[in-house]
Amino acid sequence: MAKVFSIANQKGGVGKTTTTVNLGAGLARLGIPTLIVDLDAQANATSALGIEKTEGKSLYKVLHGEAKAADMIVATSTEKLDLIPSEVDLAAVESELAQAENYLGRLREALAPVIASGKYKAILIDCPPALGMLSMNALGASDHLIVTLQTEYLAMEGLGQILGVVDQLKAAGATDKLTVGAIVMTMYDVRTKLSRQVVEEVKTHFPALVMDSMIPRTIRLSECPSHGQTIFQYDIHSPGSVAYDALAKEFAKRFALK
Repeated sequence: MAKVFSIANQKGGVGKTTTTVNLGAGLARLGIPTLIVDLDAQANATSALGIEKTEGKSLYKVLHGEAKAADMIVATSTEKLDLIPSEVDLAAVESELAQAENYLGRLREALAPVIASGKYKAILIDCPPALGMLSMNALGASDHLIVTLQTEYLAMEGLGQILGVVDQLKAAGATDKLTVGAIVMTMYDVRTKLSRQVVEEVKTHFPALVMDSMIPRTIRLSECPSHGQTIFQYDIHSPGSVAYDALAKEFAKRFALK
């Protein structure tokens, strides 16, 4: 049975999609069959993996019970890494799901056959940069929440909010298994005192959650999505590639994926 991870933060620009794509690729390179679910209507994870946005190729119909999640899966150019892509129609789900029955459990139901199929060891959900209906569905379908947190001023702002959502979902009966699995520090610049201070502050509050592998601020990580490539394809020798390789290995060990 696959383990499901929501990679989330209600703030945008914190390396969430970059981490989803490159962590997924890193796990696949370790021989771990991995599925990425692009749950953001902006479809940045889809583009970053070199997949064209295609009308009808998203979870829109799946979440309405009109299609199966397995039928939306496409292969990527990385062996053992597949994708459920996104496109703009997913934006409508935010308002439409609120009127539906079991509105917090739709994604969990949709992914259940994929999880049970045994095809994947890890499923990574790239959540929208907001704690709306889609993100709530992602968390309700997940075993673990993975928070990406940039090492910048006010990084802690909002962290308590997203961690508190886990308790709210459990209280609402939307999940009984979700845990806060890890915090991944992104945009780390070892040269700046601020980056080091933010990491120390987060480690002080959440010592068991912060991953040792931190993602550096590097132009190569910013460039590779525009080429539809993971960092391993774009520049295998870059600091970003080294960092995501280390993160994938640490992640696989922490969550017993191998």
